[in-house]
Amino acid sequence: MKKYQLSNGKTVVKPRSYFLPVIFAVIVFFIISLKVTGFDMEKLLDRGKEFFVILGQMVPPQVSYTKSIWTPLLDTVKMSLLGSIIGSIAAVPFAVCASTNIMRSRVVIAVIRLLLSIIRTLPTLVTALIATYIFGLGTLAGTTAIAVFTFAYVGKMLYEQIETVDMGAFEAMEAMGCSRFRAFTAAVFPQITPGYLSVCLFCFEGNVRYASILGYVGAGGLGLILNEKIGWRQYDSVGMILIMLFATVLIIESVSHYIRSKLS
Repeated sequence: MKKYQLSNGKTVVKPRSYFLPVIFAVIVFFIISLKVTGFDMEKLLDRGKEFFVILGQMVPPQVSYTKSIWTPLLDTVKMSLLGSIIGSIAAVPFAVCASTNIMRSRVVIAVIRLLLSIIRTLPTLVTALIATYIFGLGTLAGTTAIAVFTFAYVGKMLYEQIETVDMGAFEAMEAMGCSRFRAFTAAVFPQITPGYLSVCLFCFEGNVRYASILGYVGAGGLGLILNEKIGWRQYDSVGMILIMLFATVLIIESVSHYIRSKLS
């Protein structure tokens, strides 16, 4: 570390730079990743054009197939909406108990945070597959998988929001004899409500996209017919499915963005 003497007699120590070691480590890990994954640029350049061949077969899309898409599309939206609502509501008490400025027990905080971390690591497709074994094939399994993912995601974001709020009003209400639950609902929850709703809406946007592939494991929605049409190489029907999904997601994101802009 270098030291600099200022004109006022003070000494300033310049912190050591880790730029070169970090760059070296990134290059080493990049090379290792190329070898481990078997990345082949020659094969990518040679076979990559096949992707555009498939895209070309989706154009023009089969418009007559539209009437067969509406029901699975609505199932996908319903799964996403119901799963998002259930997961978002269920996350609230767990997020409160995982907040260091609300919960006094460090054991409870650690256990709940560990639980949320474990659930977040489960891919939604795996959760949906497990749900199909429990509830059978259909949209109930998809709704359950989305609710589980939303619960973990919103719970993580919410307890981080709770830990950043101004605790002055909360502590004042406790000093006046209010219970911690009453103090939380009156002093803390109004502060986190806009951010909480914004996170819920953002999660719903993503869930619509995730729900479209849950049919691959029998969890209902667009994934069922998408898997079927890809298997039969009917790419013009696949193109129509993707167009309707894109339009639906675009509408939902536009409405969600408008609502979130009003909440901010």
